[in-house]
Amino acid sequence: MSQAALDRLDLSSARVFRNLCSAELVERAIRAGEGQLASNGAIVCMTGDRTGRSPKDKHLEDVPAIHDKIWWGKVNTAVTPAQFDAALEIAVNHLNARPNTYVFEGYAGADPTYRLGVQVVTEQAWHALFASTLFIKQGSKAAGTPVPFKKDWTIINAGRRRLTAEEQAKMGYKAPVMIAQSLTRKIVVILGSEYAGEMKKSIFYAMNYDMPEAGVFPMHCSCNVDRATGENPALFFGLSGTGKTTLSADPRRALIGDDEHGWSDKGVFNFEGGCYAKCIKLSKEGEPEIWNAIRFGSVLENTVIDPVTRVPDYDSAKLTENTRVTYPVDFIDGAVIPSVCGHPRNVIFLTADAFGVMPPVSKLTPEQAMYYFMNGYTAKLAGTEAGVTEPQPNFSPCFGGVFLPRPPITYAQQLAAKIKQHGANVWLLNTGWTGGPYGTGQRFSLKYTRAFVTAILDGSLAKAEYHTDPVFGLHIPKAVPGVPAEVLMPRNTWKDGAAYDAQAKKLAKGFRDNDKTFDMPDAVRNAGPRV
Repeated sequence: MSQAALDRLDLSSARVFRNLCSAELVERAIRAGEGQLASNGAIVCMTGDRTGRSPKDKHLEDVPAIHDKIWWGKVNTAVTPAQFDAALEIAVNHLNARPNTYVFEGYAGADPTYRLGVQVVTEQAWHALFASTLFIKQGSKAAGTPVPFKKDWTIINAGRRRLTAEEQAKMGYKAPVMIAQSLTRKIVVILGSEYAGEMKKSIFYAMNYDMPEAGVFPMHCSCNVDRATGENPALFFGLSGTGKTTLSADPRRALIGDDEHGWSDKGVFNFEGGCYAKCIKLSKEGEPEIWNAIRFGSVLENTVIDPVTRVPDYDSAKLTENTRVTYPVDFIDGAVIPSVCGHPRNVIFLTADAFGVMPPVSKLTPEQAMYYFMNGYTAKLAGTEAGVTEPQPNFSPCFGGVFLPRPPITYAQQLAAKIKQHGANVWLLNTGWTGGPYGTGQRFSLKYTRAFVTAILDGSLAKAEYHTDPVFGLHIPKAVPGVPAEVLMPRNTWKDGAAYDAQAKKLAKGFRDNDKTFDMPDAVRNAGPRV
């Protein structure tokens, strides 16, 4: 039935617009009332009541061909083939009845060896613009030598169409929103959510399934290189809001990409052709590269603008904390195009610790690297998911658990092999709170965080003298240029040392409770916190 439904998707009539340029898509989006131009030239669009990902509504088709390879549980929940067929049928019927349909056809993967062809079909011009910005356009410098387009994946985005109560009952499903993905049919169906990030992350999910079997380590990380030499690549792993985009957009460094990469035997390559940056509290002084990238061809999501001047208010969280901007990678000055580089010397894990007990920077042993990668601790920041209004503690395997179809050990073993093969140093960098937990302490200064990164990348921090944290066993440098010494030891920043000890013990226990869910070697488990 699914192929028959897909065959009925009408992509040949006069109402279908394929691979339009940015200017045409912006014009059509404005004409259709989908968005308005901001004073900086970006188009501002709203995503309705879903202003972040909807992980509880994301499901994977369960079929025998993949069943034993999947990490089933809270992350990967199943829909039956019959439910997938029904969702696809509804989405196709909806798009066929629209006055206009937009099609984007491009790529995921800057390295042609591992590239996937992606087709996006949607009723909204701004969604097509988003796709053409986030993925790699045919014929672009990023795409390299032109070749005939070969479709691997299809995204059917009917985000304005919600499932009725009657349809839910008939399908045996209990929500108006469904994002359904089939790894065997290579189809994504989006119903009921206009949040554009669902398209981006569905293809990342596909790459996380496909790449390990191709010998590529898929990574939820940003990457940059030395601007002058094009060498010394660095990886920044982390969940949304921990600093992947901010720290990779550095005037001294050339950007490879801000979110999704693969590490092959040749080096690192970007999965995407664009960046998807959080812009809450954005300022020209604090993040000039991102600020300057917001211009015509960029998409601002859920950002408040002045009704008269149309100037964006980046400080406003009236609609959501998860305000976003999408722009092509080459909108960042000096970005590397095509987005490929060599093997990294430094791998940095980013965590936004809401409890204020993790050190701001620490060097990890190989066993600690495995341990902290598998646990993937951070705070779940407000607005990154529907219903999250304040930071919550969150253990997300491999710093991207919600995007992993396979068991976390698959990716952890790939990481261990890569850092051993290439002699990379691994660091844990806390971009969260100091001087107390969220609500009492304050967020680490970006100035200090950048100083830590500088010392990591110039090699000086690897030669420093270290303390060993008594609870987490982490190796904390005794001095870092440009950073007060008292900031380095988190207990010293609290007014109440006993309160710190209690909070540190609580978080350490959280790690230990979480690591029980993994099958890991004893040496790796022993590298965790001391309870």
